[in-house]
Amino acid sequence: MRTWMNGWRRAALAGVVLAGVAIGGGMLLSGGCASAIKVDPQSVIGQRFPTVRGEGLDGKKWTLPEDLKGKPAVLFVGYKQFTQFDIDRWMIALDMLSTPVAIYEIPTIAGMVPGMFANQIDDGMRKGIPRELWSAVITVYSDAKAIEQFTGTENPMPSRVLLLDAEGRVVWFHDRGFGPQFAKELDAAVRRLPAGG
Repeated sequence: MRTWMNGWRRAALAGVVLAGVAIGGGMLLSGGCASAIKVDPQSVIGQRFPTVRGEGLDGKKWTLPEDLKGKPAVLFVGYKQFTQFDIDRWMIALDMLSTPVAIYEIPTIAGMVPGMFANQIDDGMRKGIPRELWSAVITVYSDAKAIEQFTGTENPMPSRVLLLDAEGRVVWFHDRGFGPQFAKELDAAVRRLPAGG
């Protein structure tokens, strides 16, 4: 099922996702990662996304990328509250381009303290997001370190934008912030992929 929503509704969703985390978790996102992890962006291409467990705001348990197998997907990974501004711009651009792909936001929050408050953080997000959109937001707590190791945290502010193929391999990756030319590159990469299976 295609999870991409109408541009304004998706923009509204994008605007509250990590803000909700900040409301629910206080300074949990603003503190960032304990130590920066440097990753060569080119080393991510061709690699399978790490197996991580998460939970949609609708309560569905996810194992990524296994539960996405069979169709391409774009993942927006956010580590910090202010990453949301970057995600918003990507979302609007892809909507304007009518990019034909399933899109998920992955708020990724490492550490024992955020994990202890996962329910409160998720509840904070749900309060600002229409129920119909909850399934497109998958929070990752206990396995957040695996995503950090995979995508790097050296500059944690921009979102990590990953295009996965039907087998969960990364075919396009960007971690330097939004730019219209990058959105067009992503759109073209999506359109080169088979639609599924």
